[in-house]
Amino acid sequence: MAAEYNEFTKKLYAKKLLNDSQLESIKEYDAKGIFSLHNELRFLLYLGVLLFTSGIGTLIYKNIDSIGHAAVLGLLFLLISIGFYFCFKKAKGFHKDEVLFDNPVYDYIVLLCTILSCIFIGYLQYQYAVFGYELSSLVCSLVGFACAYYFDNKSALSIGITGLATFIGITITPKTLLNNEIYSNPSLTYYGIALGGILLVWEAYSNRISLKKHFQLVFLTFALQLIGVCGIAGLIESYYFIFVFLLAVLLYYFYKKSYEIGSTFLFVFTILYGYIGLNILLFKLIDHIDVSSIGQLVIILAPVYFMGSIFGFIKLIQHFNKQKA
Repeated sequence: MAAEYNEFTKKLYAKKLLNDSQLESIKEYDAKGIFSLHNELRFLLYLGVLLFTSGIGTLIYKNIDSIGHAAVLGLLFLLISIGFYFCFKKAKGFHKDEVLFDNPVYDYIVLLCTILSCIFIGYLQYQYAVFGYELSSLVCSLVGFACAYYFDNKSALSIGITGLATFIGITITPKTLLNNEIYSNPSLTYYGIALGGILLVWEAYSNRISLKKHFQLVFLTFALQLIGVCGIAGLIESYYFIFVFLLAVLLYYFYKKSYEIGSTFLFVFTILYGYIGLNILLFKLIDHIDVSSIGQLVIILAPVYFMGSIFGFIKLIQHFNKQKA
């Protein structure tokens, strides 16, 4: 970070946007090693929310026989009500533009209340089967979206999108990937790509009407992960050629978007999914030809190919960062 900061300062000086005295002042300030605690404190608050909700869950699990289901639900409802009371009291109301709390602590109270609401709904469904499993996921998703747009909270938005994916049956976790759940269920492939497309359409529409434009990266990130994972799953199917075209078009869209908004994260994962898809097609091509006559050549070229891929990947990221700067 310090190296990027110094490089940026040099560019400003070269363009004569800084004079000698200003440059010297910046160097002296940088030499003091002073840093802001803002990000560190926000991380601790986020960690505190996760630990608190995890602690609540563990406490309920270990003492459910002595506490009772009604008491647990009552306690959760009380905590949620108190939290939302203070959030609504301090909120500035719904606005299409970005609106922040005067005190950032309330952002984490919103996140806490959103998570506790999902726990409450899930527990209510598990114990009393009020909603049905799929419907309970949809209710959690609606709570997440409502909190996200009213309180301007990106973490709640992530919960809302995750709940929507769960509602249609998609849970992209390391466990589901290892258990091959997505790749063994073709319908999830279509649902995932469809949901990713819906998120892209909503992101474009929101950007057009200037509705929470700062949510753009969140929508693009979830859409990319859904389309990337499910699109690669589609390449394994016998009718993979349809997904080749679809994945190529959508990844090109994400490639252009990453440059447009200057997101290294979006760019890296776009290139990564494109590279995985390209290798799947390459292996399919090799599978259709007789490689017995060129087996030794393939063995020799394979390390060169992968080393060249790593080198090309690094050069692409370096070029992207230069363009972004």
